[in-house]
Amino acid sequence: MSLAAQPHAQTRRSAVNNDVAGHEFLTFTLGKEEYGIDILKVQELRGYDNVTHIANAPDFLKGVVNLRGVITPIIDMRIKFNLAATTYDQFTVVIILHLDNRTVGMVVDGVSDVITLSAEQVKPAPEMGTVLNTDYLIGLGTLNDRMLILLDIDKLMSSDEIGLINNLTV
Repeated sequence: MSLAAQPHAQTRRSAVNNDVAGHEFLTFTLGKEEYGIDILKVQELRGYDNVTHIANAPDFLKGVVNLRGVITPIIDMRIKFNLAATTYDQFTVVIILHLDNRTVGMVVDGVSDVITLSAEQVKPAPEMGTVLNTDYLIGLGTLNDRMLILLDIDKLMSSDEIGLINNLTV
């Protein structure tokens, strides 16, 4: 790393650590990986139910459900992240999120727990250049022998691909 890049990396590391230090994260699994999202974005946890499919919707949009009068899109994160398909079973969980006055459900393999991370436990996400869009990654959290991929769920759900949901549910 060049000397010019070091201050930027240090500033980025400090900003990431300050943004998430002391925050609580709901941790969930997709395949063998463990992810974390801000617990304040979570409205509720539900088992996977049948959805109403929408014609011509992207594959990751499983459909919509009526959640106490609110039509809620359900996104399968395995499909969104290009992971191997899985069957839905009694362990499959739908995390209902409340994001900017909209409700969205995301299907995950399972929910682990709620954790609080200190600044020392969070490292910035590696920069991948143009190979991979990492705008929605907050960083990587470490907890004992576990590594968590920390997601900015607002950025992920408003990304160009998932942003299509607004058009489908309005």
